[in-house]
Amino acid sequence: MASVTETIFTYAAPALKFGSGASSEIGHDLAALGARRVLLVTDPGVAATGHPARIAEEMGARGLEVTSYDEARVEPTDTSMRAAVDFARDAGPFDAVVAVGGGSAIDTAKAVNLLVTNPGDLMDYINAPVGKAQAPTQPLLPLVAVPTTTGTGSESTTVCVLDVLSLHVKTGISHPRLRPTMAVVDPALTVTQPAMVTAAAGMDILCHALESWTARWFATMDAKQPEQRVPYCGANPVADVWAEKSMTLLAGSFRRAVRDGDDLEAREQMSLAATFAGMGFGNAGVHVPHANAYPIAGRVRDYRPEGYPPDEAIVPHGMAVSLTAPEAFRFTFDADPERHLAAARFLDPARAETLTSEGEASDVLPGVLAALMRDIGIPNGLGEIGYAEGDVDALVEGSLHQQRLLATAPKPVTPDDLASVFQGSMQHW
Repeated sequence: MASVTETIFTYAAPALKFGSGASSEIGHDLAALGARRVLLVTDPGVAATGHPARIAEEMGARGLEVTSYDEARVEPTDTSMRAAVDFARDAGPFDAVVAVGGGSAIDTAKAVNLLVTNPGDLMDYINAPVGKAQAPTQPLLPLVAVPTTTGTGSESTTVCVLDVLSLHVKTGISHPRLRPTMAVVDPALTVTQPAMVTAAAGMDILCHALESWTARWFATMDAKQPEQRVPYCGANPVADVWAEKSMTLLAGSFRRAVRDGDDLEAREQMSLAATFAGMGFGNAGVHVPHANAYPIAGRVRDYRPEGYPPDEAIVPHGMAVSLTAPEAFRFTFDADPERHLAAARFLDPARAETLTSEGEASDVLPGVLAALMRDIGIPNGLGEIGYAEGDVDALVEGSLHQQRLLATAPKPVTPDDLASVFQGSMQHW
């Protein structure tokens, strides 16, 4: 008997407040929800900008009691998240959480929200096979996410990402209850981003849009029972709208935002692109580049990118995602050539036309991506951040742990396929 394929896709998103000055209204929004005691989560770098203190003061003016935690780690770990949870448990109870920062602060706030409302430890909820992948049994508190970087999309998604230090692996927790109640996107908060942070976070936006656009079509998947439905349901007509619009916004703003951080129009377009991409991939899903990013970031040795804390080796998430993206989309090209070519035209119409006339169709999207990465200062492949051919097997093993993501790829992905992608990503130009 022929297998039965899916006929249903799902879509969800947080309430959204967008625009310069939006972050000044959070106190009003939380008071309307009945909140009285609020935990604000941020990181030291963002705290130094003064934005979290100003937001806390404005919430206080609305009668809210605010406790701030400003030690979220850039690229959070199980250790840093447990420290945040311990702080919240000791300082609470709270009836709302506000996250101000990049994906690291927002993801830390998600983990805190989960573990101050539900029993157990991080490993109980981390995705299998690394953790037990348990679902929360209790409702979470209202969470307002206020991104200060343009990229991660964490303000829209059901996922938080972390490094498990003892295993040298980056993984995450995924459940619909982790999705923020409201995303407050204030483009004025992103002006303080250093150029490399803008570049890396922007590549995360781009890969969110590209991966959801090229993900496996929802109706080709096996049919699910209601209790089997997951947030990442495959490419679908609604997610496509957001992904396409995100890419066209990036085409006109990305290089400008990296070149001139004070270009407020470019910053606003990048913020919109990040929001739209989050609304797309937060439902359709991501695939090979994001699966590869986990071991790339988790196994870093001594790379220290400009614009990030200088005292620790990290590969920022958006950079890690981007480093295998050209080769990953070369690999997925034959699953849907027209989608890949359309994406190249959204991102850079002139270059896409030139590359189409000069060479193989499968090279067009990788060529567009490599040119963009070169222009905005992304490292030239894995070799530039300290990896070599001898690391490929370990990187492949790490990617294979991300079956939740690889299942959304538009074609089956074997260990040999991943090895080819990593090998081809050692140098791009």
